Amino acid sequence: MINLISDTVTKPTPGMLQAMMTAEVGDDVFGEDPTVNALEAKAAALFGKEAALFCPSGTMTNQIALKVHTQPLDEVICDEYSHIYQYEVGGYAFNSGIGVNLIKGTNGKITADQLAAAIKPVHDWLPISKLVVLENTCNKGGGSFYTLDEIQPIQKVCQERGLALHLDGARVFNALVETGETTQETGKLFDSISICLSKGLGTPVGSLLIGTKAVIRQARRVRKAMGGGMRQAGFLAAAGIYALDNHVQRLKEDNDRAKELGKVLEKQAYVDNVRPVQSNIVIFDLKAPWTAESYLARLAEEGIKASAFGPKTVRFVTHLDVTADMIDQVVKVIASI
Repeated sequence: MINLISDTVTKPTPGMLQAMMTAEVGDDVFGEDPTVNALEAKAAALFGKEAALFCPSGTMTNQIALKVHTQPLDEVICDEYSHIYQYEVGGYAFNSGIGVNLIKGTNGKITADQLAAAIKPVHDWLPISKLVVLENTCNKGGGSFYTLDEIQPIQKVCQERGLALHLDGARVFNALVETGETTQETGKLFDSISICLSKGLGTPVGSLLIGTKAVIRQARRVRKAMGGGMRQAGFLAAAGIYALDNHVQRLKEDNDRAKELGKVLEKQAYVDNVRPVQSNIVIFDLKAPWTAESYLARLAEEGIKASAFGPKTVRFVTHLDVTADMIDQVVKVIASI
């Protein structure tokens, strides 16, 4: 089976499993798991920040960030495609009691001018604009990403207007291997950053929230309230350390393979549109009579799994468990339909 459903389906490599099985562990709730502490220190230093917090999921790191940066009756500003709005069960309202102010950007990306226009004036009858969230890369935007030149004007608006800026960097390394920009340069622009270890980096579980000591001190309390305090989590943290040491640069292979699939799909008569393929996500629309359901069923007959992103929309995601030979097979199937 060739699994293109998501880059979350990856399994630990032999080297990662070895690192996990030999990890030194303790009780992380008491701050006594040395491997978790090492992972958090490594991630913080990577982005030039003071501290980090290891959590079970990217949804949790995002939700903690929303909670830490806002108060009830505030609002978060983000693109309409943002993961925090689309795929986190309305957690901004449930966990933080805040509203969401949506911007219609381009493939999940907003501009500084759009942000400035969206910030609300201070009135008793309006929520207070307090936080901006950018997603890099943007899942629903087809793996689109911001460059530093695009983020800097947005950060300037946030500074001038007193808003915090959070990066949902679930796949930020997929962006950085394309742009050649550094984690240090990225870290300077954000008040907090979340990164996922369980997507393209290939760990079984885990995400990190990165920020100042003050942000992470409060984040630990929120994590505990959300039930995210893990005990001997070092076995999982060891996978994260291994991934950051060994799996970042290879993400370029995933991006290149996704681009190859996108080029082939553009040539097929049954494909109506392919979103610009910038990283490891390929989203495309089908022409009638094809539907996402019927197309996925056809792929399944050939041993290929993918996901529906709408009635006529399909998503492919490449990852470390998808080899060059598998891509060749997918290309053959795509061309034969």
